Amino acid sequence: MRGRLEGGLAVFRGVPFAEPPVGDARFAAPRPVRAWDGTRDAFAFGPPPPQETGIQGRAALLDAPTGDDWLTVNVWTPDPDPGARRPVMVWIYGGAYKLGHSGSPGYDARRIARDGDVVVVTLNYRVGIEGFARVDGAPANRGLLDQVAALEWVRENITAFGGDPGRVTVFGESAGAGSIASLLAMPSASGLFRRAIAQSVPGTYFSDELAKDIAAAIAAEAGLRPTAADLSTVDPRQLPAAGEALAATMRQYEDRWGPVVHTLTPFSPVVDGEVLPTTPWQALAAGTARDVELIVGHNSEEFRLFVLLSGQLGKITDGEARAALRRFGPGPDAEQAYRTGFPDASPGELYERVMSDWLFHMPSLHLAEAQLTGGGRAHVYELTWPAPGNGGVLGACHGLDIPLLFGTFDADLGSLLFAGTEPSPEAEALSSRFRASWTAFARTGDPGWPTYDTERRLVQVLDAAPEVIPYPEETSRRLWERHTFPALPLIQ
Repeated sequence: MRGRLEGGLAVFRGVPFAEPPVGDARFAAPRPVRAWDGTRDAFAFGPPPPQETGIQGRAALLDAPTGDDWLTVNVWTPDPDPGARRPVMVWIYGGAYKLGHSGSPGYDARRIARDGDVVVVTLNYRVGIEGFARVDGAPANRGLLDQVAALEWVRENITAFGGDPGRVTVFGESAGAGSIASLLAMPSASGLFRRAIAQSVPGTYFSDELAKDIAAAIAAEAGLRPTAADLSTVDPRQLPAAGEALAATMRQYEDRWGPVVHTLTPFSPVVDGEVLPTTPWQALAAGTARDVELIVGHNSEEFRLFVLLSGQLGKITDGEARAALRRFGPGPDAEQAYRTGFPDASPGELYERVMSDWLFHMPSLHLAEAQLTGGGRAHVYELTWPAPGNGGVLGACHGLDIPLLFGTFDADLGSLLFAGTEPSPEAEALSSRFRASWTAFARTGDPGWPTYDTERRLVQVLDAAPEVIPYPEETSRRLWERHTFPALPLIQ
């Protein structure tokens, strides 16, 4: 491989870790990449996997390369010396399991690699119908299998880039964190990483029956059966339109799919009993990942981003809050429990709180607690520093941790969350703290704050003045403490 020297780092882009999943490899598990003769240039990111336009808009991918070689990795390394043996951090992007590209400017890993003196790998995986639709004649969770294949590539090749295959940390946000939670539970991923950082874990995992029913509805949008053979007749770049069409009309399936129809996506990891045997919470509580050191956390106003993007900020009615509390809250008395627990909350605050709790807060906290139950250890954090863009109305919303971690304040989501502002010294200091904690954890297993336990419940609050305190969302924690996060069922 021939990479480039950039700012004191050696950077290799678009390195294939599996064969292009097209032709007879379409909807199949990833296949080992064929060797090549001579030296291969690794100067440009590989093309993104086929995907919907999504909330990012098509402009986000206008400058992306085209082609079928979606399954590639990128490497930033301080020194590609096989004897260097630096810690390795592998980034898994989010995007509701239907969007994402490791070549997005917001995932430029130069500051993490340089500031932390680590090797950083970012990877592509199949999303949407190609990666997660549960279709006949294809393995479930192909997107997760792609991630496993990329981690196998890291194990076999990262020494040549100056990395230590025995010190691999996976880290990811949103659907990337949900993917990491899945990897912790997957037999095929066992032993491929030593540490994991899961930022804003979503709680949605599908039962096999639900996933198959959703796949049938997606295929019907394209006039097809939910089989690999049928779907393979449509160009992979045209097929996402069927998922997009379904997402626009999902509410009609509420009596069959339940709360899924109120989310942004008809895709999630599938608890199929084989690739993903159980939910992550079940697996961790049983000790599956007790030897993997874990950081898990969330942002304090996770759901506000989606309220803003949907035009609902400041417009939530009491009726809408009531419906959300009854639909998403824990148990039949959830509405009264929330109103009692948060007596001064407005309808909008109640709506945001239950949505944040159901989708991100409690799944993240419960993952840490499941890890403790299984005999492992976990560090927990909450980001409370508010995004400065849009007049500061977004608070510490979903995705804010990405520009802070990568230092990419003017790219992708960062351009929205920091819109019209220059990164302040406060923002830069918090950004540096993110990278220092994450890379210290990758190096030693200690991010700089105590492990979580069920007595003191100490967490790292990340703000302008970071502090270690008992878990701040104690009222919500108590409301949800007896809740489990089962695979979402098909309602018969």
